[in-house]
Amino acid sequence: MKPPCMIVVQYILPALRVEIAKELSGEYDLKNAEIARKMDITPAAVTQYLNRTRGGDASDLIKDSDKVMGIVSEIAKDIVNEESPPDMLLMKLCTACLAVRREKLMCKIHMDAMPSLKKLESCACSLGLVGWSKESEIETE
Repeated sequence: MKPPCMIVVQYILPALRVEIAKELSGEYDLKNAEIARKMDITPAAVTQYLNRTRGGDASDLIKDSDKVMGIVSEIAKDIVNEESPPDMLLMKLCTACLAVRREKLMCKIHMDAMPSLKKLESCACSLGLVGWSKESEIETE
């Protein structure tokens, strides 16, 4: 069994880091060492994110979401301007992750990782932590 959390850790969080690092590098012209310091990761990790050797697999999935990319831009801006304390940046990252789940952007990766999900007519895995119930479908914001 591979719960959605495993997919988030293996694919979605690295993909979000790819997009944040790209924005910090491209939009704000930060060097890798500065990106590493501001994101609290190693310079080697920044290089891997920017080269898409880490997190690149799911990066294309999240780039198609205006909601997720809006949150990514907000996080990058907050990092550069030091507008939010670290705990709030983490909450924004969690918000981006929840948006990925709400929009069912990780379903294909999850189904590839756990083929038995492909047999289901509809899957509630992406909705389990964001308020889904049998009585009502969750609205994508």
